[in-house]
Formats: sequence, structure tokens, C-alpha cells
Amino acid sequence: MEEEGADLIRMGRLMRARLHQKRQMEEGSSEPSTGVAVEEEGSAPAPVIRRLPADSLARLEEDREAAGGAYTPPQDGRVGCTMFDTPASNDDTVAVLLPRAHLGRLPSQAGVRIVSSDGRSYLGVVVAGPFALPDGLRADAAPIVATAIRGGFFLPEYHGLVEVEIAGEERQPLQVQPPRFRPLPNSPVYALSEEEVREFLKTGGNVRLGEAFGHENLEVAFPADRKDVLPRHTAVLGTTGGGKSTTVANLVAQLQAAGTAVIVLDTEGEYTEMDQPTDDPTMLSILQEQQRNPAGVPNTHLFFLVGRDCANPRHPRRLPFSPQFSSLSPYTALEILDLNDAQEERFQKALDVTLKALDELDVWTDADRQYVQGALDDFDEGYPKMRLSHLYDVARATADTLDARSGKPNLMLRSPEFQRKPEELARLLDVTVKSVPSWRKLQGKLGRIERLNLFDNPNAPPLDYSHMVEAGRVSIVDLSDSDSTLVNNLIISDLLRGVQKAQDTAYERALLLGRDPTPVVVIIEEAHEFLSAGRIGKMPTLHQQVERIAKRGRKRWLGLVFVTQLPQHLPDAILGLVNNFVLHKIGDSNVISRLRRSVGGVDDTLWARLPRLSPGQAVVSLASLSRPILTVMDPAPCRLRMVR
Repeated sequence: MEEEGADLIRMGRLMRARLHQKRQMEEGSSEPSTGVAVEEEGSAPAPVIRRLPADSLARLEEDREAAGGAYTPPQDGRVGCTMFDTPASNDDTVAVLLPRAHLGRLPSQAGVRIVSSDGRSYLGVVVAGPFALPDGLRADAAPIVATAIRGGFFLPEYHGLVEVEIAGEERQPLQVQPPRFRPLPNSPVYALSEEEVREFLKTGGNVRLGEAFGHENLEVAFPADRKDVLPRHTAVLGTTGGGKSTTVANLVAQLQAAGTAVIVLDTEGEYTEMDQPTDDPTMLSILQEQQRNPAGVPNTHLFFLVGRDCANPRHPRRLPFSPQFSSLSPYTALEILDLNDAQEERFQKALDVTLKALDELDVWTDADRQYVQGALDDFDEGYPKMRLSHLYDVARATADTLDARSGKPNLMLRSPEFQRKPEELARLLDVTVKSVPSWRKLQGKLGRIERLNLFDNPNAPPLDYSHMVEAGRVSIVDLSDSDSTLVNNLIISDLLRGVQKAQDTAYERALLLGRDPTPVVVIIEEAHEFLSAGRIGKMPTLHQQVERIAKRGRKRWLGLVFVTQLPQHLPDAILGLVNNFVLHKIGDSNVISRLRRSVGGVDDTLWARLPRLSPGQAVVSLASLSRPILTVMDPAPCRLRMVR
């Protein structure tokens, strides 16, 4: 160690001597210098640096002038140049060297143009760096390390290094095609302006999500009137506290301003106060920085289940509603009820008896019978005039009949149509399937929902889907007080089908009138509870219904937005329908690995950032963008009801 220290001291003296001689030459000193003494008391003699002969310097000056004079860097706006490839290089990226003065010109996600020395032009994006590297030395070189650990600091000249992902070859200005070659070494690199980046990445639109990370003023937005964006469906994913609710609230406000009809299925009641401006200090501070004012979302309408509490009783346009069991496919209801095989068999028997009773007890009209025999698809919709109480009455009457040891049971019926004709109903019961406990289990599951008095309640109307798909209208369906995921799933399934039918009608009417259809977006909060990968095998009808709505909705301007903090519970079939992703912080590596198979175009550096994203940051991948962008999401100008 002593020898290494002495070597470092001698090296330092030598460098000081050379600098002293250079300074003398620059000052034009005429005194011949035979050496520069830099000895200190008790130190070894300093080396002697001798001046070059004058004729040698003159010949060097002549050679320099003959070669074109002193080197001056090109003044064409280049910020760096490409370097040679290494064994670690890959086909999609290229390393770019930056002079020290340009180190801040290419931050993360900056757009660049590379003009290769073979005449080809490439566009790319910075995906790693900028990193500072010393000139001619390793970053862990001994002089740097030794001086640092002894309390000193040796700062050699340094340069920058960034990694650029090649987006494509530029045939027309800011228009790329798949690259056929790679940029050659020492090709100049130019930074794109904000306007060029906006056109290159296609970040413009009337629905703003936020600002691109690493840019001063590059908004990330999309056009609401492009059919390849919203109707292609969206997923907002991330852990709790990552900023999903803020993203959704801002999205609703932006879509409403763009004239889109928005329907929010709110299972927690978070969005029921969106009609009021935000009073959150953090949101207010960010809004002030952006020179925006807090504002509530206009034209909001709040719907809550009849007989249940409304999460925002002060909303000026709130209305109770009662879903109609007759509009719900009985097979979808069967799957959502989560029955075992024996209970499913009894459900089918009860359904058959109920249909016979509706027919023979003259609950149906001739028009109803004709519709059932012709156009009805019971895998997509329910039977006319059939209520949940009808199914419950049949299940209970069958169990009571089988349970009666002798004599005729006293049937306890709830539906008025069956109460008037109990003998006729008893004659239609199917008691060939025994096992009273299974009938009682089915009766119990139907009874728990029926006793809530939510379905077919005469004190509240059903949802009017034709109004919900009107331009600029925001419909918030408050399901926070249902106390049952099962009930929520039944209502969501019914609502999706109702919205689809209403949008089909509105779409056809718009075409007949020669005007553009109104886009409709349905936001499903806690989507993992409605569409569970663990239960997809037991719920084929429900998932087929959602897939059918999603596929048909793309043609009818009907888009779905799935919001969840548990994306691992969403089935692959649903993720396969999604083309737009907003990925907030996700820490589970297994979830990230699964998403990488579904979300295309996200580079490795963005995936690596995902577990470390701050609240409000997200990786945005939209069908309208040229590539995914790390985005600082905008705050919500409206109020969110925080659920504790």
C-alpha cells in the first residue's frame, strides 16, 4: 500500500508539472524552462519536464494548418454519436455517447433521430441513462477510488452514455417502418423537439391522462373519437395506494368533457361525490402547479339500490333503482349463485316448473309465448315476467311437498300470481328428484337474495339504459351497500347486457340519421370480483356473455374499463380483449411476468420500474401511442370519497 501511495503522489506531481508548463506556454513566457520543480520538504525529487524545441512546435503547427486547422465540433445540433456494439448488444437498442455539455439533453424517454453514416435515418427513444462515465478510465479506476476513500476527490473529464431503443427506420419525416439495418458507429444523434416527439409518439388527443416522465411539457393524451382506442377496452391495474382511483376520476372528467357517455359501476362508493370539486390538499397543490382549477364533473346521475343506503345522500340527482330478474339470463344467475352439481340439477328443475307455471297459469300473454318460442335466447337474456320470487316459491314448495310426511302441505308462497292458484302450482311441481336437503340449500340461496327485496321491487323503477348512453352523461351506479358480491355480480351482468342493447339501438339510430354515434365507456371497479380466473371454469356462460359484449362493443363504440388491484385474478381471456393498459405500481414479480405476456411493446426498463413507481406514476400503453410511456398522471379535479 505504501508503494501504491508513493506512485499516486509521483503521478500527481507529474500532472501538476505538465499543467504548469502548459500555462507558461499559453502566457507566452520567453524564459527557457529546463524543468519545473515541485519538490516538497522530505519528498523525492520531482521529474524534470523539458520543453520541445521551437522548430518542432513550428512543424506541428504547419501540419495542423495543412490538415484544416484546429478541430471544432460540428455545429449542426447533434448531441452525441453512436458507439461500437459489444457482445452484450441486442438488435433493438444502440449505445449513444454524449459530450459532457450535452449530458442533460437526453433524459429518460427522450426522442432521438440517428442519421446513420450510410444515409439511413432512424427514430428511437432513450430507455436507459444518461450515465456519466470518465474519459479514458473505468469508473472504478484506482486513482478515482483511492482519492475518494481518503477524503479527496479526483474528477477527470467525463462523458455521457444512454441506451436508445430503435423504434424504426424513418422513411418520411417522423414516420417509421420496421428497421432493416442498424445505425453504424459514429453516426450523429439529434434530440427531437417536444413537437416532434408529440408527433412521433402520437401523444396528442382531447382526453389528457398526464405528462410524460422526463419531458418538460409533453402531455400524454388520446382522441376520444378514434375507434381504435376506447372501444378496444382498457385495464387500469395496480396495488392499493398506487393512484388508480385518481386516474379513473380524471378519466371520467376528461371523457365527460369530450362528450362520451360514462357509466361507473362503483362497488365502494368512491366516485359518488364526483359532482363536487376536490378538497384534497395534495390534489389542490398539483392542480395549482398545472394552473388548473378544481371542478366537479357536470351532468352526473347517481343510482343506488332500492331499500339500501346511498353513499352520497346529498347528490342532487340521485335515484333508487330495482333490477329486473326477467332481464337476466337464468344460466348466468345459476353460475353466479355458485351452486354445486346437485343444487344445479334442482335449479334446472325449478326453472322448468316456473316456466310451465308462467304459461299455464296465464301469467304470460300470447305475445310472451310467441317471443319465448321464437326470438328468445335464454343464454343471453331472461324470460318475460319471470321474477326471482317465482323461482323461490317453486324451490320452497317442492321442498315442503317432499318434506311432508303425510297429507297435503300448506304452501307458503310469496309471488301474487302463485298465491292466487296454489293448487295449480302444486300440480306442476316435479318431485321426482328427491333429497330434501339439496332443495333446502337451493331455497336458502335464492331466499337470501329474494329477502333483500332488491329485484322486482315495485317501489323503484329499473335502470333506464337509453338515457345512460346519452352524450356527456355520467351515470354512477352505487353498489356499496349491497352487502353481497353475489348481488353485485348479478346486477353488473344485467347492466352490461342492458347497456349493450341500448347502445345497439342508439348506434343504428345514429347511422340512420347520418351522424356519428356517441361513444360509451363502462368502468367496472373491483373487476376481479366479477370476473375471477379461479371460477372461470364454473362460469362459462357469464364469461362468454362478457366476451360477446366486448367483441360486439368494439363495433358499436362501447368500451369496457376493468379496474383492479388484483390483476392476477383476471382470466387470460379477458386480458386478451384489452388493448389499452394503465399500469400503476405492481410489486408482485409473478403478476408482472404474467402481464408481460399480455402487454406488448413495453421495454425491459419500464417493467423494471413498475415495482418502484411512486403514487401517481403509471406506464401507459394505448393503441393510439407509438410506444408505451412512463407518465405522471394528472390529479383528479373532482372529489373522491375516500373509503376507510
